[in-house]
Amino acid sequence: MTVDLMNPAVPAGAYADLVAERRTLTAAHRAWTPADGPTPSLYLAHGAPPLLDDPVWLRQLHDWSLSMPKPRGVVVVSAHWENAPLAVAATDAAAPLFYDFGGFHPAYYRLRYPSPDSSDLARRVVGALPQGTEVHQHVARGLDHGAFIPMMAMYPAADVPVLQVSMPSLRPEELLALGRRLRSLRAEGYLVVGSGFLTHWMGGFATGAPLDVLPAFNAEFDAWAAAGLDAGDVDALADFRRAPGVAYAHRTVEHYVPLFVALGAADDAGAPARTVIEGTQLTNSKRSVQLT
Repeated sequence: MTVDLMNPAVPAGAYADLVAERRTLTAAHRAWTPADGPTPSLYLAHGAPPLLDDPVWLRQLHDWSLSMPKPRGVVVVSAHWENAPLAVAATDAAAPLFYDFGGFHPAYYRLRYPSPDSSDLARRVVGALPQGTEVHQHVARGLDHGAFIPMMAMYPAADVPVLQVSMPSLRPEELLALGRRLRSLRAEGYLVVGSGFLTHWMGGFATGAPLDVLPAFNAEFDAWAAAGLDAGDVDALADFRRAPGVAYAHRTVEHYVPLFVALGAADDAGAPARTVIEGTQLTNSKRSVQLT
């Protein structure tokens, strides 16, 4: 059955089904222990509210989380928060979410994701940075949709602390450096996530392009990026402004560059990345990868 992601019969109904159907699996999810070794780092496509109406993608994200021990916490760098100096979002338990999207059904603005207090994780993040690094805390800014929507799918019980950290720059080298600083957290059982979208063209809504097909420029960019990820070629991936299709696939680059946080946090940024999720949603590639 075809699902109209922009006009679902029950907004977030597929998500409600996921929570109900997988309650037992979620409850049995084994927690990380030191014997597991470092967690991986991830780059994932996060989606807007329609992700919560996509049963296939929801299950892909939840299956991904179940393939790893449940982390002690998650550090998320989202495409939707650029702030310099570096900043962390609200850390108190059940902080209100930041609904940074418009034009959707009112139900999406009532979503809740009451994740636990992340103050201890915030202290660990600050401790991993060079001494004297200026870090602001935005106590009124909860998780934005680049953080809370994928976490709702991966950890639907909201039992994992989630800390959002800003992108202090869009420059790959600076985001690689941030990832390297966060790398030590993986050995403590924390997951480091760059949240973006491997292509990010929203023109399909205006042009009437089929939303379940990658336009040629998105397909070209996706294939180019996949080749770089498979080869572990960080230099090529950082030279994305010369990639095929980039003029349309990324008219602005904030959804691509969180990849470099994940690459920097990996033990070997030059090792091949493992594609865990691929496919198309709303004309874009939802390719998501895991690094160790």
